[in-house]
Amino acid sequence: MTCLETTFLIDLLRGKENVNNLKEELERTESSLSITPISIMELWIGATIKSSDKEKERILALIDAVEVLNFDVESAKEAGEIDVSLTKQGMPIEITDVMIAGIAKTHHEKLVTRDAHFARIPGLRVLKY
Repeated sequence: MTCLETTFLIDLLRGKENVNNLKEELERTESSLSITPISIMELWIGATIKSSDKEKERILALIDAVEVLNFDVESAKEAGEIDVSLTKQGMPIEITDVMIAGIAKTHHEKLVTRDAHFARIPGLRVLKY
């Protein structure tokens, strides 16, 4: 099971060849692909800023093609633990990324991202591209 993080989704929507190839490989090798509601929010903000109905349609099609993981009580608690830990170490990351990590970790999903800071989170399996 693999969770696609916002950076991956942005690159996918932009049609980057290496990301398309990786997505095809993941579809062949993973039991399921998922995204988080946090990534949906981040994508939707970008499409709304651009006033792009076409981009919103592409986001909706993407949502239909994958599983959307819930940001539930356990994910929220995990995100809180991650945030405090990273802050104490002097290495905080954006709260949206903390939430995504909490969701992926709670659901035992590997996270596909190009952001290196996710590797700082103990116990989070990361596939950096």
